Amino acid sequence: MQLIFLFLAFLIGISNTVQSGVNAQLRESVGNPILTAIISFASGLTILSTVFLLFNQYPVPTLQEMKQVPWTRYLGGLCGAFYVLTVIFIVRDIGPASMLCLVVAGQMAAAMTIDHFGFQGFEVHPITLPRIAGAVFLVIGVYLIVKN
Repeated sequence: MQLIFLFLAFLIGISNTVQSGVNAQLRESVGNPILTAIISFASGLTILSTVFLLFNQYPVPTLQEMKQVPWTRYLGGLCGAFYVLTVIFIVRDIGPASMLCLVVAGQMAAAMTIDHFGFQGFEVHPITLPRIAGAVFLVIGVYLIVKN
């Protein structure tokens, strides 16, 4: 099962790259970056709603239960909107390789911080010398790709 999860994570990286290019092309066709993001999210919502209606096997919380959820737990949509809209604005100017290298570097910095302090309920994984070395190599790699 672990191998499947690793492969799915790899596919997420491919999907993010393809999504960046597709959304950049859609922006060229539509001519409006914000409308492009809305269309992107609307198509995703349509697909997720269809999958939910056809395959959902999990209990659906009531509206009252949803109101009890801390507001910070709904910030995922804001993060997704920021990602998609920002990509639409910048990918043509800096290129998908540079953009995604910087995205991965930012993800690594955030992930190592979250791991180290156990934020968001995650298990603590302290920052160690090998992890720092990996992050440094990642930053070097980002520099080499962005610079060339």
